[in-house]
Amino acid sequence: MKTIQKDRGSFVNRIASKIVLVAALFFAMTLVNAQSEKQVTTASSLGTLKQINAGLLNVGYTEAGPSTGTPVILLHGWPYDIHSYNEVVPILVAKGYRVLTPYLRGSGTTTFLSKDTFRNGQQAALASDIIAFMDALKIDKAIIGGFDWGARTAVVMAALWPERLNGLVSVSGYLVVNLEANLKPLPPQAELGWWYQYYFATERGKSGYSQNTYEFNKLIWKIASPLWNFDKATYDQTAQSFNNPDHVAIVIHNYRWRQSLEPGESKYDSLEKKLAERPAIKVPTITIGSDFDGANIDGKAYANKFIGKYEHRILKGIGHNVPQEDPKAFAQAIMDVTKIK
Repeated sequence: MKTIQKDRGSFVNRIASKIVLVAALFFAMTLVNAQSEKQVTTASSLGTLKQINAGLLNVGYTEAGPSTGTPVILLHGWPYDIHSYNEVVPILVAKGYRVLTPYLRGSGTTTFLSKDTFRNGQQAALASDIIAFMDALKIDKAIIGGFDWGARTAVVMAALWPERLNGLVSVSGYLVVNLEANLKPLPPQAELGWWYQYYFATERGKSGYSQNTYEFNKLIWKIASPLWNFDKATYDQTAQSFNNPDHVAIVIHNYRWRQSLEPGESKYDSLEKKLAERPAIKVPTITIGSDFDGANIDGKAYANKFIGKYEHRILKGIGHNVPQEDPKAFAQAIMDVTKIK
């Protein structure tokens, strides 16, 4: 009986082990499927999530629309990511455009190819990234649209490599950084709006941003778009991209470089010298002003910098994240920019 009981116990244990194993495998498969579904859901309206080596980076990007369509590259800002274009991309794809939305350096699945590359956030570096991205995909020319860092990157591209753009859509207009001009103080109310730049200038700010990235960026969203009632799911979809290992380094360097507190790289000196001359933009352009721009919403402060075919549009009741707050208006600007007279 003892032997039988022992065997029976052994048999039960083996069955139990198999049940546990099957359950574990089922759980693992469910988890993988859930993660896959989450990834697909995250990128479904943007197209297929891909990776490509381009210049200094392995760039994460989404692509949607026919391969033969007119290329459109949409650039996000900080603290945002490619999901600002969730509703813009389907509109453009329905009209036959080939739409690409790359993660900028320090965001999402875009990573550096070498651990030794300087984590540089200066404007010429970001613009060079997108030119390298176009080269890697063998895209000769594209319509480039963006807001915040993305708008600055797009304008810098138009200033330095106009032959690579069919058209430009820039929220907040001519955003080229002039380091010398940035050294001059602004009126107190204007300075208040840049509080986070001064915070980032300190080691406490760097540490604080690193420790509180999620809540810090959520606060920026609220300040920049006070009338936009985004929900937690919308914010969390983007917040995942802040987990990039280079995110903090790129953000901190970007703002410290703007204040001349940290140098850029010498290899970009010739490009920055050209940008310091504040070159005019000849590429067909539509600029967009929103409530975020305050007194500059009418675009008059920078209209003379666009000397080609040009149009300015005003969106009231909209904050800084224009493509996510008013996707139809942003998409329409992309579709119209090559047709303006």
